[in-house]
Amino acid sequence: MAVLEKLGTIDKARLIADYDVLHQTNPITRLARHYRDRLLKETSLDELVQLPPATLRSRIDGMVNQMILEEGRVIAGRDRAELINIILDETVGLGPIETLMRDPTVTEIMVNWVRRHDDDHEGYARVFVERDGLVQPAPEIWFESRDHILHIIDRIVSPLGRRIDESVPMVDARLRDGSRVNAVIAPLAVDGALLTVRRFRKDPFTIDDLIALGTLTADMGEFLQACVIGKRNILVSGGTGSGKTTLLNVLSGFIPHAERNITIEDAAELRLHRTHPHVARLEARAPNVEGNGEITIRQLVRNSLRMRPDRIIVGEVRGAETLDMLQAMNTGHEGSMTTVHANTPRDALSRLETMVMWAEGAKELPLQAIREQLASALDIIVQQTRLPNGKRKVVSVSEVLDVRHGEIILRDIFLFNRGVDEQGNIVGEFTATGARPRCLPKIEPRPGGLNHLFMPTYLADTLGPHVLGNEAITEIMINGPHNVWLEEQGQLRAAPEIRFRDNTHLLN
Repeated sequence: MAVLEKLGTIDKARLIADYDVLHQTNPITRLARHYRDRLLKETSLDELVQLPPATLRSRIDGMVNQMILEEGRVIAGRDRAELINIILDETVGLGPIETLMRDPTVTEIMVNWVRRHDDDHEGYARVFVERDGLVQPAPEIWFESRDHILHIIDRIVSPLGRRIDESVPMVDARLRDGSRVNAVIAPLAVDGALLTVRRFRKDPFTIDDLIALGTLTADMGEFLQACVIGKRNILVSGGTGSGKTTLLNVLSGFIPHAERNITIEDAAELRLHRTHPHVARLEARAPNVEGNGEITIRQLVRNSLRMRPDRIIVGEVRGAETLDMLQAMNTGHEGSMTTVHANTPRDALSRLETMVMWAEGAKELPLQAIREQLASALDIIVQQTRLPNGKRKVVSVSEVLDVRHGEIILRDIFLFNRGVDEQGNIVGEFTATGARPRCLPKIEPRPGGLNHLFMPTYLADTLGPHVLGNEAITEIMINGPHNVWLEEQGQLRAAPEIRFRDNTHLLN
């Protein structure tokens, strides 16, 4: 047997009815926490954390081996390696969630402490993770107690110069690897403690990654790339977890290297500085315990105007800074980008209108004036969503035209037509609406160079790349499903090889 009988009997599997998971305590984990407690009593943790990783592992390995000998235990090699890993996680790592932090497939970690109704200090932890956009329980991850969770939370925030206690029961922070951490404790967390960690890929997504994942099509990607290079102002709209920041990262990667960019965020998540040579990053600051020292997004946007930016990229607009962002877009900082929480492009505009009015002195602005400023500042709205199956999709790309009869006019360029098959699975396809963007002359690499992107999908598929990609063909005339003519090198010719199914498909 791997662990000597001296370890004692293992707790029987216990069933938590409302969790629907059979949870069995790992004996190696119990033993590791026994040695962890001894280490913390007999050594200086401050001294250990200063050691290089290899030296740290060697030091703990030697100390634990000595303890094992003292206690007369016999532990097999594989179990011994697992034991050391758990002790390292518990002493200098993030405890039970450290293994999840090493898992590249995990994008979000959620820990909820659930207290017993008859005892505030007794309960259990529910741990969930997000993989591929879907949230699933992680019953293999467990905490000893509420104090164990509080200890891990404190270990996360203390090195960052933050504190969390009853007087400051909520904290939002960023780890060294860029992961975002949100922790809430009592009295705000009714059951005692909540911890959420949002993780990001080590290697940022590229447009090719999003195309491969089915988030958007190559045509949509080509159009958005042209919009960024052509300095169109872009708003990315979507709900929580829909992939707004990921898309903003991808779009910012198209910015020419000769330009100076200022990024402004609540918590730094954008990765533009990794690939672009000229990026100045700004991050908002929360107030201290006394309520002083806060630096808001709005203050940073205003300050960025004095930093000679070519473009300003705000991670997300949530309040009065919306007015300053719109003014920046309207005053020479073309090609700026931001995101907003909204479920449709129309909802996004409504939210922006509301947030503009939150700005000091803006309540007196007529709604018509606000809408005209929005229409003047914004060029493109990209709407992103997360489907029930966890997949993220760009469901529309819309052009902001102007204000008519008091309303902002939008024109859809691309759409995702969503449906459900006979098995109840979500299906759909991306289509071009056939509308040619008004901004096309400003973003085309050459006249007509992007025309092929905007043909309705059936039309583009039928004509094919040999026609649409042939620069010698200057005009296509479709007189009927089986009556197509091409002008090629100045000569008009029939194209009997191009045949549409019927007039209905042709019109669509």
